[in-house]
Amino acid sequence: MAGYVLHLSTEENITLSSATVKRLIAGGSGDAALLYLAILHARGAADSGKLARELKWDETRLRAAEQALYEMKLVGAPEKKEEAPLPPPQQLSEPPEYTREDIARKLEGDGRFACLLREVEHKLGPLSTPSVKKLLGLYENLGLPADVVYTLVNYCIAKKEQQFGEGRLPNMREIEKEGYVWARKELFSIEKASEYMKREQSLRGRYPEYMAALQMQGRASAPSEEKYLSAWAEMGFPADTVSEAYDRTILHCHEFRWPYCNGILKRWHEKGLHTLAEVRAENAREQSKPKKNTTGGNAWMKEYLNQ
Repeated sequence: MAGYVLHLSTEENITLSSATVKRLIAGGSGDAALLYLAILHARGAADSGKLARELKWDETRLRAAEQALYEMKLVGAPEKKEEAPLPPPQQLSEPPEYTREDIARKLEGDGRFACLLREVEHKLGPLSTPSVKKLLGLYENLGLPADVVYTLVNYCIAKKEQQFGEGRLPNMREIEKEGYVWARKELFSIEKASEYMKREQSLRGRYPEYMAALQMQGRASAPSEEKYLSAWAEMGFPADTVSEAYDRTILHCHEFRWPYCNGILKRWHEKGLHTLAEVRAENAREQSKPKKNTTGGNAWMKEYLNQ
């Protein structure tokens, strides 16, 4: 027998060759097999949208099945449908007051947002109406494409787990806050978002060293502390220079104060001093100068403490 005959009706037969059936079985993908049958039933003339509607699949599932068939060499390469990058908003404003009806219309009329919501809820659990409004604001008001929003959510999840341990999830308010950062930085494509995340991961890798330099090892840094740690990493300070700033803070304040330590490091950065050797060489030069009788020696620190 050359192949198999599928009796779809009393009037219509579709033949599958034995080789094709073997490939479908070896591929092990039920979705791929269903898609192949749907393509045959349409005589190869159905577009992706029509096939997705007929199979009641979302775009992600359809693309996965298409890719599986391509790997089985049963169809040509799947057509790559890239989202057109949206232009960055001219200004970042508070999201509009979305209503339940707005959300319902968006879910009904925008398959990408509907798919995004499903995937986000798979990660975070069911979202409340206010949380769905925040998600819609990221997508519609800030103009972040669906794949970028999904990447943002995963980034925030990883960041939360790194801070507080596995199983701790961010809320949508935290994700929204980070989304505004991404919009300000114009991260409107996966490529730009990936570059940003890679750089942030590199900077965050220095946080434990800084915490140890501040005698705070053994615990995760708090978000309020990370604004300082991030700035120091951005400025390029090694841990031993941060340790020196810590010692000077304790010497002057008799306790550790984040703003004071930050002021010391900002002053060194503005003078181009980053390594401990550079700081100590500058300190030696200052000490070798004739002493001046002034009362405004700490004016620089007051400036930083007031920022």
